[in-house]
Amino acid sequence: MLQISNLTKRYGGQAALDNVDLSIAPGERVALLGHNGAGKSTLMKMVLGLLPPSSGTLTIAGYAPGSRSARDLTAYLPENIAFHPALTGREQIHHFLRLRGRSAQEADGLLAKVGLADAARRRIGTYSKGMRQRVGLAQALIGSPALMVLDEPTTGLDPVSRREFYALLDELASRGTAILMSSHALSEVEVRTDRIAILSKGRKVADGSLSKLRSGADLPLTVHIHPRQGCSPQIVSVFPEARHAGEILIVDCMQADKLGILARIAALGDMIQDFDILPPSLDDIYVQISRSAA
Repeated sequence: MLQISNLTKRYGGQAALDNVDLSIAPGERVALLGHNGAGKSTLMKMVLGLLPPSSGTLTIAGYAPGSRSARDLTAYLPENIAFHPALTGREQIHHFLRLRGRSAQEADGLLAKVGLADAARRRIGTYSKGMRQRVGLAQALIGSPALMVLDEPTTGLDPVSRREFYALLDELASRGTAILMSSHALSEVEVRTDRIAILSKGRKVADGSLSKLRSGADLPLTVHIHPRQGCSPQIVSVFPEARHAGEILIVDCMQADKLGILARIAALGDMIQDFDILPPSLDDIYVQISRSAA
């Protein structure tokens, strides 16, 4: 659905994007990560046809970005969305539907899908930031887009709304919509995307599933051991490298040593009440990859 090859954007002698390759298949959810100034916004603007490339190619289902065919296939939700405060939610979606040549009768269904059915007749000036973000999502859903470009889409949403938002994205992906999403909420995208692409200083420095990135980063696992009462000294004798966090013993180990750690835990038998193995989070992986790239 989206194919990017050797994409470069230069401003004078400065490269905002430098030979970036990226592809997204129908139904695939890809998170685009990077620090401020890494090139995320530039890439999204080029996908939308708002900026021309200095070199390289970019196509949406084979069409040039910004062409009528590409625009018909693409939806965009910016981070800072703005609507006329005097319009109701329904009137605003009516306006967008007319711009897309679609029936205004679709407005109520779109607003219901994003949880704004009860607020459809209220003026947008009375909406919270999260509600305005939902209006933006409703307009992005017009026409069942084949590619959705989302820039920090959960900004202003409460936890329940965020869960509903991602459930909606899952539904769209199951129907074949390709999703490119920029976000700083790493704990969210960690479990809600199929692939993660990381930009640093205009270059793509990582691209793959979370498990692939974990393997490449080669960061240690963390094991939390919960001793039975009075058994901590025996456990410490087996795990002298452990550090204390209250009653819990914490052991760090590399992926290759995980089975050895499990064998030592099993040998302690009933002296251990419980244990948890915690893989490195996406935050840890992102920091590691970004520092290595820098």
